[in-house]
Amino acid sequence: MLAKIKTKFVCQQCGSEASKWLGRCPGCGEWNTMVEEVAVKKAEITLTGMPASKPKPISMVDTSAMPRLLTGVGEFDRVLGGGIVPGALLLIGGDPGIGKSTLLLQVATGIAEKYGSVIYISGEESAAQIKIRAERLGKISNNLLIFTENNLETIIVEALQHKPALVIIDSIQTMYSPDIPSAPGSVGQVRESTGKLMRFAKESGIPTAIIGHVTKDGNIAGPRLLEHMVDVVLYFEGERSYAFRVLRAIKNRFGSTNESGIFSMEQHGLAEVTNPSGLLLAERPQGAPGSVVLVYMEGVRPLLIEIQALVSTTCFGMPRRMAAGFDYNRLLLLMAVLEKRVGIMLANQDAYVNAVGGFKIVEPAADLPVVLAIASSFRGTAVDPSTVVMGEVGLTGEVRMIGRVEARIAEAAALGFKRFVIPAGNLSSLKLARTTGLKLIGAASVSEAMEAVFV
Repeated sequence: MLAKIKTKFVCQQCGSEASKWLGRCPGCGEWNTMVEEVAVKKAEITLTGMPASKPKPISMVDTSAMPRLLTGVGEFDRVLGGGIVPGALLLIGGDPGIGKSTLLLQVATGIAEKYGSVIYISGEESAAQIKIRAERLGKISNNLLIFTENNLETIIVEALQHKPALVIIDSIQTMYSPDIPSAPGSVGQVRESTGKLMRFAKESGIPTAIIGHVTKDGNIAGPRLLEHMVDVVLYFEGERSYAFRVLRAIKNRFGSTNESGIFSMEQHGLAEVTNPSGLLLAERPQGAPGSVVLVYMEGVRPLLIEIQALVSTTCFGMPRRMAAGFDYNRLLLLMAVLEKRVGIMLANQDAYVNAVGGFKIVEPAADLPVVLAIASSFRGTAVDPSTVVMGEVGLTGEVRMIGRVEARIAEAAALGFKRFVIPAGNLSSLKLARTTGLKLIGAASVSEAMEAVFV
């Protein structure tokens, strides 16, 4: 008599499981997302055939055999904390066409040239398409092996035979395990495939990088559990109309999540941007009203970004407000502060704010530069080109303290800026030497900041 096949119903949005079909998922509340899957019981064996580990004191754990692998892409190594750790499972997400495959192809070539073979597994493109991209990038290496396959069992067998220095999966949504009857890309397949790759990486010591698709909300497709299973979660972000790309670490078990990598999409691939501040300010107009420079912290990395504002009398009954690279609701709040606390009437003025370079400014230190840029455009008076402004603005018009002021000032001073308008609270605790030739102005309110800027 054949054993009865046990089934379960899994939500394709959140991964919640139920013993019977439900119209609405009890976990996330979505409708018609429960899909039947076979509940498979797996034997407790290792993928690599190695004996199971035993408990041991942490002082006896040997880490000498785990040197980090340098990829040759400096910005990528910087975000990871100094290179790839053997046995690590990395997840890279980003919008379609942003350059995820290009980045990992450059990483694969760098590893192949230094440490041996690398297997690039593609479930979306043919080997010929990948070679065409590699030729365009000028990244051809005999140690780079291309494998077009979707069956995860076959992939693991080939990887164990070749024992490469790195395995790249492009992408996890195209892989499938024969143990799960659902289609590739479903919650069950993504979860099972990631689980097998995690066991493979840990047991074999071969680092594995996974490319993940993202949803329309910008999150990696599949269950949230996917990000908890891997060691490193990286997001590759940027606007398609701009050349800049930013690599951020959302999770990193082997390093800090405050680092970020800056790239520029060029004809021959992604180029590292070693001095992004100088590049971002290269075309800044001198003496133009509405232009203010901000030192923005991308993780722990200071970047100088120009904030531009344009204020003009509206032609309609309802004035327009638009923001590019800055939060729209925050812009409305700051304009209300300008009207109520400073007396600049903007009720009949259209206002447009732009963060040059395609960066999305999310930190509070940009409040004061946005306020002064709007006031500068409204008055038609330019801000001194050698001035840098930073500070958070409260609803009562006060300028509040921000973090890492010394690092911001040091970065701006290296590019030739001499005057700094900062929160008064930061000025009292600043440890910089006053003999450096820099003029530091502390502002406790928006009115004081405007007096310091518009002399």
